[in-house]
Amino acid sequence: MRKRNLFYFIPAFILLIPFWMWLAWWLTSKRPLVAAIVDKTVLRPDGQEHISLTWVLNHQRFTKTKQRGYRIDQDYFGFFPLENQQYRIKGLERFTHQQLAQLSRDSDLAYYTDTYGIYRQEWFQSNTPSERSGIIYGGMSRKDVDFLSLMKQNHKLVIAEFNDINSPTDPAVRNQFESTFGVRWTGWIGRYFDSLDTTVNQEMPQWLVRNYKRQHKGQWPFTKSGVVYVSEKDEVVILEEDTHLARNVPQMLASDVGQAKFGLPRRIRYTYWFDVLTYNPRVNQEIAHYEIYPNEAGKRELARFALPTRFPAILMHDAPDYGFYYFAGDFCDNPISMSSAYFRGIEWLAPFAYMTEGLTERKGFFWRAYQPMLTRILEDAYTRKQAKTTRSNP
Repeated sequence: MRKRNLFYFIPAFILLIPFWMWLAWWLTSKRPLVAAIVDKTVLRPDGQEHISLTWVLNHQRFTKTKQRGYRIDQDYFGFFPLENQQYRIKGLERFTHQQLAQLSRDSDLAYYTDTYGIYRQEWFQSNTPSERSGIIYGGMSRKDVDFLSLMKQNHKLVIAEFNDINSPTDPAVRNQFESTFGVRWTGWIGRYFDSLDTTVNQEMPQWLVRNYKRQHKGQWPFTKSGVVYVSEKDEVVILEEDTHLARNVPQMLASDVGQAKFGLPRRIRYTYWFDVLTYNPRVNQEIAHYEIYPNEAGKRELARFALPTRFPAILMHDAPDYGFYYFAGDFCDNPISMSSAYFRGIEWLAPFAYMTEGLTERKGFFWRAYQPMLTRILEDAYTRKQAKTTRSNP
């Protein structure tokens, strides 16, 4: 009889594992951590450009108030899509200096996930999302930098990433950000594409192809995979598989600190958008970098435009005066489901979600790099908040 009961019990227990994981998450204590999230590139209510941040906040039980977690379609500043091609803009541009100062006091951290913005072609004619046109809203504004400067003055945490200071941000605003936080954009962005064949790859931006053809007598001779660089002056450099590359896919390599402190893998492929930065080593520390692997022909092509094969991926300033991280890639945009955030320990099952993924899929990057790194950053921010509260209320 006992064997028969055990026979039924074990399958039932296994089937109930998702329930136990959810229950463990629900029973975890809530912890207020106020994040000022800015996302100006929200085409749909699912908030793809800030979904990874919202996932980690909710998974770790960090809350916006004492009781309420973060809602992906509400808890940010920026562009808000509505029905019937309507929209609402709620950015920091409408804030007075006094309101910005109050926000910097109320917030524990600021995370700018994307300021690329929304363009008319993709908003009103979404059947051609790879085309660019007149901008509706976007770019880092002077009010944004004023707020981030106040966060720095108040010894708070600031996180920024790819395209926050790139086009369409005004160069004067960009320079203000760069001087405030010790980074500099070189004017170049890039991305790996698993196919440069425009008849096959529908994600190939039309403006990119058009600019290359304009500079090369209407030619686009590429059919394999490759790495594409684009400058703010619309210059385009292509490194094609075999023709220019000894190793096709860009890699992100973590430093010893990146591995020990943030749980980053020593090496992981990175196949999405990145920007090419330099930085002030007296201000920031490089905890991960990108490497591109050109052959001799590729090296000559990069040299023509003074493009490096090694450049920063993650920069950090971790000191009592303020905290700062710059992710030189579109790290927060990952194809994950928000519903999975509400299961404690889901990260231990994550390898099953990406073990068979293709080169350009990004779930593996989320689980192996972004999620453990951001979890540690937020946990550190919460610990410092608690320590500050204890000192204020002995």
